[in-house]
Amino acid sequence: MRVTLKRSHNPILKRNSRQLRSEMTKEERHLWYDFLKTLPFTVYRQRVIGKYIVDFYIASFKIVIELDGSQHYEKEGRDKDIERDEYLEKLGVKVLRYSNYDVNKNFEAVCEDILKNIERVKPSSVRPLV
Repeated sequence: MRVTLKRSHNPILKRNSRQLRSEMTKEERHLWYDFLKTLPFTVYRQRVIGKYIVDFYIASFKIVIELDGSQHYEKEGRDKDIERDEYLEKLGVKVLRYSNYDVNKNFEAVCEDILKNIERVKPSSVRPLV
């Protein structure tokens, strides 16, 4: 089964994504201002993709970066993450997940892993979802 992305976004999701951009967590701000914003290509914050809002999206590489707080480690949170990841993977998007702990304690390793995943993708073979 192939999932297709609708170009028109749900207005409620769009509004929620704007609000989330203005209320980023401490870890999201750290990753954004101290790394992602400095990359030589566009990285979107709190981007609507289909029926979800992702933390960060690098369209030219079809990579989503999710930062997980404690709620993601409870059963309901894990189940929702699995559903979201499967949906995004069907769109051809690679999902990278990092815990807030890793962003706080292993920031350089998180950044290196993101770069390693970007280097694995050939941008000319990617058709962005935006």
